[in-house]
Amino acid sequence: MLFIEYPKCTTCQKAKKYLDNNNAKYEDRHIVENNPTKKELTEWIKKYNIEIKKLFNTSGMKYRELSLKEKLPNMTDIEKIDLLASDGMLVKRPLLITDDKIVIGFKEKEYDNILN
Repeated sequence: MLFIEYPKCTTCQKAKKYLDNNNAKYEDRHIVENNPTKKELTEWIKKYNIEIKKLFNTSGMKYRELSLKEKLPNMTDIEKIDLLASDGMLVKRPLLITDDKIVIGFKEKEYDNILN
């Protein structure tokens, strides 16, 4: 499993604690130091049939600063992916990625399903 997080994010901290308490084996990745690439994002969107908008951290300061609520509807998918790949703070977190599933944000029931 790949766990992509921002260590200062309280939701990420809860998710990581949950994984650790359940003895999950995962690769930990800092979303700002090692942001998802265009290639990764494109693969995940296709493989897991994700609506690109769901990958945006809509509650983040960067999202608001860039007025993305207004801009996203007029952007192409390629432009959205380029934007997400440009700054980890734009990506909703944490991301938990397995061979057959991706969980965007921390949803304990979905984590349960993956670990059991």
